Amino acid sequence: TVYLSLCLYPYPQAELGLNEHHQNEVINYMRFARFKRGLCLKTVDSCFQDLKDSRLVEETFTVDEVIDMLDGLRTVVHSEVESELINTTYTNVLLLRQLFSQAEKWYLKLQTDVSELENRELLEQVAEFEKSEFTSSNKKPSADLIKPKLAPLNEGGSELLNKTVACLQEENEKLKVRLKTIETQATAALDEKSKLEKSLKDLQMIQGDQKTNANQDITELENKVAALKCQFEKTLNDSTANQKFLEENLVTTKHDLLKVRDQLSTAEKELEKKFQQTAAYRNMKEILTKKNEQIKDLRKKLSK
Repeated sequence: TVYLSLCLYPYPQAELGLNEHHQNEVINYMRFARFKRGLCLKTVDSCFQDLKDSRLVEETFTVDEVIDMLDGLRTVVHSEVESELINTTYTNVLLLRQLFSQAEKWYLKLQTDVSELENRELLEQVAEFEKSEFTSSNKKPSADLIKPKLAPLNEGGSELLNKTVACLQEENEKLKVRLKTIETQATAALDEKSKLEKSLKDLQMIQGDQKTNANQDITELENKVAALKCQFEKTLNDSTANQKFLEENLVTTKHDLLKVRDQLSTAEKELEKKFQQTAAYRNMKEILTKKNEQIKDLRKKLSK
């Protein structure tokens, strides 16, 4: 059987301390395990029955014949039981895989206490639960076992932070596009300035009576050039300021992300520390220690 920190909850007489949905899931698994166990027992019974039908056809047997029959029976039963135990192990691994896969979608890290699998008190409580659930007359499966289950949403504790970072990145891309547009406009202004300077040189080469008008045109062109130059410098300063703001915003976001990750790690450590300080954890640890000492004493007696 699979044990997943059931000791976190108080045990009523024939209950596992789980909510209704999870308890129905446990009952569904126990029903499957009982079915597989029944098949295994039928296989073992058939091995003995085959021995009776095929070998026990005489009234008397020698010691060597009895030993030979028992050795053959042991080999067959050993093979069947070993195959069933291996299949049970693989089945439990698949069950754990389903639970861990669902937990990973919530960014959770589950832990199992293998030492609790030999806790006799908990095993007796599970046996009591199985007895109360499967020995009642005409007990029907719960309706929750028939209803389809919805898969958990892919939302974790850091999902909001990821969305915030995505929004900031999107805004950063928009600002980059805007900066590129401003740079394009600045380039166009420089081109226009070059054209105006060229026109100015052409006007300076004009001689004769048009010199006065040319001087006025030159003055206007110089004013335009000065205005364009001021506009270009202003645009360039704005672009530099926006780029600096974006860089500072990105650094702040990275710091916030690291801070949140550190807080999450600290919270996990504090939660684990508080759990180890609970009375239930200490009691279960003491019970496990006593049971281990009893097992050691029994092994010593058996070895003697």
